[in-house]
Amino acid sequence: MFLTIAFILLVLWVLGAFIVPIGGGLIHLLLVIAIISVVWHLINGRRVA
Repeated sequence: MFLTIAFILLVLWVLGAFIVPIGGGLIHLLLVIAIISVVWHLINGRRVA
């Protein structure tokens, strides 16, 4: 799930940063959230309950 969210945020970041450069610095927040999501997924991994 985290990787899906990270992928969607990364695609939105690419679209916002290079195709429609309107958001300024706020668009880079999507990249930061995507990186945090991937790191969170790698640290936690899949836990078996």
